[in-house]
Amino acid sequence: MLEFSRFHAENTELTVKISREDVVRVAELAYLDLSESELETYRAQVDEILEYIGKLNELDTASVEPMAQVLTEDQSADATLREDLEVPCGIAAEVLKQAPDPEPPYFRVPKVIER
Repeated sequence: MLEFSRFHAENTELTVKISREDVVRVAELAYLDLSESELETYRAQVDEILEYIGKLNELDTASVEPMAQVLTEDQSADATLREDLEVPCGIAAEVLKQAPDPEPPYFRVPKVIER
């Protein structure tokens, strides 16, 4: 699990920082080989995301009722969600013809997870 260092500034804002080591660890878990510039880019981007999430903690939610779903009482799923339709894929057979080792309807591939 990632560990984030947290501290309160004089104006009581909470700042969350992600370290380079945290990004390296996540990259290792995802089997990503990142350059130094990519590590810094992703560290900065995750840091910005965490700062934004920290701002959400500043919102006063005392008067907001907990919800089990996002629809309000005056909304219905029929009015806000599209119908779930099954759409056949007409190119699966053509794609499988190009596979080196097909087992319709799947591709067989070598095992890549060795850790």
